[in-house]
Amino acid sequence: MQLYELLIIAVSLAMDAFAVSICKGLSTGGPRLKHCLICGLYFGGFQGLMPLAGWLLGVRFQEMIVAVDHWIAFGLLGIIGFNMVREALGGEEERMDNSFTPRAMLPLAVATSIDALAVGVTFAFLKVDIIWAVSLIGVITFALSAAGVKVGAIFGGKFRSKAELAGGAVLILMGLKILLEHTLLA
Repeated sequence: MQLYELLIIAVSLAMDAFAVSICKGLSTGGPRLKHCLICGLYFGGFQGLMPLAGWLLGVRFQEMIVAVDHWIAFGLLGIIGFNMVREALGGEEERMDNSFTPRAMLPLAVATSIDALAVGVTFAFLKVDIIWAVSLIGVITFALSAAGVKVGAIFGGKFRSKAELAGGAVLILMGLKILLEHTLLA
């Protein structure tokens, strides 16, 4: 997998966390650096760990499903992407809690990184340096999430659905690219 492809996937995966960070910033009114760092660490940390966990699962079962791995990658990325698009187009959501405690942040970090777990499974079937990939995903998510808190405070909820929509569309396209490369070029 090329660096630009990993960058695209990393940014796409970070869009959920970015969108939630925007809402956290919106709920705080005036976020401090501490709020930005907390969001960045939770979301970036989980977005980095979940693909590693998915990769470990995928490697374990790779031999059994190598013949259909491109279909699995396409299916997982497509489902994740469609869910992100559906959420983006879903309309008004409830106002977010303005707490940055572990009790408030942990469920958000897990929820926004489930898609990264599935992407990690697809990494097991592709030629991906997993340490580089999870580091890149974690760092990009950290940066976007930290910035998202500030963006939320400044611009409000205006960009949340657009970020999720863009991220979902990119994941769908990446899944389609993997499928086409394996079926048309094989």
